[in-house]
Amino acid sequence: MKVRRQAAILELLDCEPIVNQRVLRRRLRALGLDVTQATISRDIKELGLVKRASDGAYRRAGADAASPEAAATTLQRAVVEYLGRVDTAQQLVVLRTGPGQAQPLGLAIDRAALAEVVGTIAGDDTVLVIARSTRAAAALARRFARMSEE
Repeated sequence: MKVRRQAAILELLDCEPIVNQRVLRRRLRALGLDVTQATISRDIKELGLVKRASDGAYRRAGADAASPEAAATTLQRAVVEYLGRVDTAQQLVVLRTGPGQAQPLGLAIDRAALAEVVGTIAGDDTVLVIARSTRAAAALARRFARMSEE
């Protein structure tokens, strides 16, 4: 149970910014893991989690230097889990998600450091991906659509 719970915590942290234990507890409960605050506190200590200075979200120690393979896997998971629809407008790719799901998807895209992406802007249910060209935008749209079907 402990290994499964701690693995779930790490996966949640890879997919979205979690800024406090209350939010983490709610996310775990949604996964069917009902735990106490004391257990979460122990897990945070055992996993060596730290808070980012930029936004106060928990992260793995040394997570800023994540491998490209891990970033690609996280992007794949985020696209499958959150992406609803893809549209393009010239060099812009518009990704629609469910409410509250744009931030973790945008973060996964940013961390993947895709060569054809200039940057992203994420709202509540929409991620705007700015591509380097119209052609790159079309290729990104196809790539995200394929990823969501896998």
